[in-house]
Amino acid sequence: MAGKNARTLRIESEMQRVLSELIRREVRDPRVGAVTITAVVAASDLSTARVLFVPFGAPLGVAVPAGATARSIDDVQAGLTRAAGFLRGEVGRRLALRHAPKLEFEFDKTIENAARLTHLIEPLQIDGGDVCAFDH
Repeated sequence: MAGKNARTLRIESEMQRVLSELIRREVRDPRVGAVTITAVVAASDLSTARVLFVPFGAPLGVAVPAGATARSIDDVQAGLTRAAGFLRGEVGRRLALRHAPKLEFEFDKTIENAARLTHLIEPLQIDGGDVCAFDH
């Protein structure tokens, strides 16, 4: 994949800022609640944009009852998807875009994966903070 041009990067950044504000202030769906928009990844032609989110206060890397976290994330995603048309129109107006990209909401697993890796690495650390080296 070739690098993105400066305009696309700028629009992604502005979309993240505008979407965060809109979701916090304008979206009234009770399923959504407090959400952090972690990234916006737009197609090169700006026809679509993947919006990565994390529900605020979501338990990450912690064992929870089966289905509890997945259900709440699915509920949040359903609420955001329901509001996508409104959000798309507002993003287009606020950023003065002739054609606003179609918004696709996706749970951001980056933080969850980082917590899992940290949990796996912690037992390998020694008192000094160095990671154990295996000599062969």
